[in-house]
Amino acid sequence: MRIDIAAVGRLRKGPEAALVSDYLDRFARTGRGLGFPAVGVTEVEDRRGGGMAAEAELLSRAIPPGAVLVMLDERGEQPGSPDLAARLGAWRDGARDVCFVIGGADGLDPALRARADWQISFGRMVWPHMLVRVMLAEQLYRAATILAGSPYHRA
Repeated sequence: MRIDIAAVGRLRKGPEAALVSDYLDRFARTGRGLGFPAVGVTEVEDRRGGGMAAEAELLSRAIPPGAVLVMLDERGEQPGSPDLAARLGAWRDGARDVCFVIGGADGLDPALRARADWQISFGRMVWPHMLVRVMLAEQLYRAATILAGSPYHRA
């Protein structure tokens, strides 16, 4: 199994980068005993100003072939943390690679979004894509702790 995040934009040094790094390190430590690999992150940047279509092309190249595609989109389903944990566990048990895709400031190109196996949202509000990366990293860590049997405060 392989877990990747393909995201538009470069995460520069700062609080967002520190949080993503911390949560992905926590995921790696917790997930190792559960059969999860460390999460790979691929950042793409459209320097030519081609908009969503150009970003979609760059993201498409970053997506591992055959991976389950989870697109983060404001119109997506709003699963709870246990739901994400259950899916992550099922993908692991089925030896499926998974790639979480985060678009740029304008979102994801509709053609790329149509390829999604699952579209999820962190709420109906629009979030900056750098914060979405932080929230995704935290939710991956939380999913690992749920699967490890740690008490979940909402259960």
